[in-house]
Amino acid sequence: MGANPELESLFPEKKRVRNPFVPIVLLVTGYYCALITAGVLTAGLISFKTGNSQLGQTLMRARVVAQGGTVALMVGTAAYYGEKF
Repeated sequence: MGANPELESLFPEKKRVRNPFVPIVLLVTGYYCALITAGVLTAGLISFKTGNSQLGQTLMRARVVAQGGTVALMVGTAAYYGEKF
């Protein structure tokens, strides 16, 4: 695959070894991110309902950050398992 066949013979391509704990960590972290997103969303909606719009606005921004983390973990998990499917 490289440009120089001599270098390929000196450095053969090694098969990557996957860590067996990565799927478990991704799964558990994904659940935590989803729970944090749901919790912050609920607290933000309650804040808006009680009239504390500044706290609600801050919580909605925190929800976006937590939701971004959830999506990043989903993409990471898809990339990790992408070669297997």
